[in-house]
Amino acid sequence: MTTVLYILLALFVFGLLIMIHELGHFLVARAFRVGIHEFSVGMGPKIFSKKSEKSGIEYSLRALPVGGYVSMVGEDEESESPDAFTNKPVWQRILVVLAGPMMNVVLGFLLMLVLVLSSGPLASNTVGQFRDEATSPSYGLEVGDTIVKVNKVRVHTGNEVIYEILQSGYEPIDLTVKRNGETVVIDDVIFPGFEAEGVNFGQPDFLVYAEKTTFASLMKHTWFRSVSTVKMIFDGLRDLVRGRYGLNAVSGPVGITEEIGNAAKAGFTTLLYLVIVITINLGVFNLLPIPALDGGRLFFLLAEAVARRPLNRKIEGYINMAGLLILFAIMIIVTCKDIAGLFVR
Repeated sequence: MTTVLYILLALFVFGLLIMIHELGHFLVARAFRVGIHEFSVGMGPKIFSKKSEKSGIEYSLRALPVGGYVSMVGEDEESESPDAFTNKPVWQRILVVLAGPMMNVVLGFLLMLVLVLSSGPLASNTVGQFRDEATSPSYGLEVGDTIVKVNKVRVHTGNEVIYEILQSGYEPIDLTVKRNGETVVIDDVIFPGFEAEGVNFGQPDFLVYAEKTTFASLMKHTWFRSVSTVKMIFDGLRDLVRGRYGLNAVSGPVGITEEIGNAAKAGFTTLLYLVIVITINLGVFNLLPIPALDGGRLFFLLAEAVARRPLNRKIEGYINMAGLLILFAIMIIVTCKDIAGLFVR
């Protein structure tokens, strides 16, 4: 029964984030008077469908919670209608395409504000005390140092400091700190490390002071934790390409469903943070210039804006179809890996 509840929770999360994404496309398209055939949450066979008598738009719920779409007039076919997507000015089409991913990013920012408000004291980037096993003091880090850079990455909150040390601290790293009004660079600091699923991480060996909670500090932590989450996505993609992470680090719907269940067991804030990561990931990933994603379509629209003429729609269609097939193939591989992982521990 508990497993069923977690699956229902995961379906709710997927459905909500997909609906928010597609709602962005839908609302901006409607604002520019683009004709809409269908607004669908999910892919595959229809579970529920209702057509509006007033607008003629069909609203659908489909079986597979792995996507969704807004089918617009003239989006993938030639049309003489002034309401066709392809006949709208290129800047309007760019905004329609951008609206979906940006809705996910904005939702992530708003949920991050809720997370920051519910997480208790705000972690500053000033060292408060060292743990018993600390190694960084022997390299020059001191209590009272305000860490402003980890390697070349500027940090503003304790959460950013911790993430950057986890991400890079398995090797010697450089810390830039503010000490007694002066900027001090501490080279080649070695932190304790640990290994998880074959991947090495650094371990912060100090605690930080709490920061006074004000409206300004809440906004600062919300903003920089959101930015850090976006950076985490690109760090993950880079490390995946470099081979630091293997295929086991990539999760599809099955793996994410399991993680949502684990997060729900851990508590509200853990679940909320996972939802934030998923929605920001959905927004950012969709902006990558990959065919069949919003970013791929955006690339073609920007090329059209520069060239001041439409690109060959047949060629664009072939590229998008190839990209879609590749994405489906990757999704099938990752899903099979996730299902196998449920039985092999």
